[in-house]
Amino acid sequence: MAATPQPIDKSITVNGLQIHYLDWGNAGKPPLILLHGIARVAHTFDHVASHFIKRYHVIAVDMRGHGDSGWHPQGAYLVEDYASDIEALIEQLKLRDIVLWGASTGGRVAQMIAGLHPDRVSSVIVEDVGPERPAAISSRRGARMAKEENGWTSVDELLAQIKADNPRTSEPVLRNLAQHGAKGRADGRLVWKRDPAILKGFIPTELWGAVRRIKAPIIYVLGGASTIVPPETQQELKRALPQAQIVILPGLGHYPSDEKPEDFLAVVDRFLAGAAASR
Repeated sequence: MAATPQPIDKSITVNGLQIHYLDWGNAGKPPLILLHGIARVAHTFDHVASHFIKRYHVIAVDMRGHGDSGWHPQGAYLVEDYASDIEALIEQLKLRDIVLWGASTGGRVAQMIAGLHPDRVSSVIVEDVGPERPAAISSRRGARMAKEENGWTSVDELLAQIKADNPRTSEPVLRNLAQHGAKGRADGRLVWKRDPAILKGFIPTELWGAVRRIKAPIIYVLGGASTIVPPETQQELKRALPQAQIVILPGLGHYPSDEKPEDFLAVVDRFLAGAAASR
């Protein structure tokens, strides 16, 4: 039986911070950069990254303040700050013809980079997020982080919590998140691998200025049970970006690639094949 492909841990210094990323290899292929959501990590994509490694040079990034990347000393965690790091990473690694896939906050970063660097980006996949983050979403994140501040006594206790929070996601995917996304605290409790100051950047946000400049083919894959991208925003996206596709996966929530990876990947494969054929 063939061994399951494993990424190589790498890091790069950008904007004074060490940014950790997972390099799944195949450097001769077009780059596919994977950007996780708020409070998640690069390993979030472990269950889907291998699907792409024969066609792309897959790079999954721990964004600043998350996972094994550095924490910003002044708590600079706006979408623009994350995007600045990815821009610098792209420049240092000399990446071109890039496919960007961003989930949640990573999707906001992907939209911004695609708008600012249309010459570098060939396709964009945005998972259940749009150009806007209203105040209601910001306040929910604060309440959740306050609830999680005390941590957990064991991996099993953490897993029980995230299973309750993500009932449509399989246990192996959630166990992987618990394994790679948490760390031991000095008092022995487990806490998420993240800078608590990331909440300072999780504020109401509007990215339409960058989004309207996107030239690449772009797809928004939304969970049908999610309310993050309301119908009026979907309509505005269609007006602003004639090339945009919007696909809704019925019954799924904010992370459809976790909940039904086979359905999500089928949508993405069709999109990428069409984008390649149009070039």
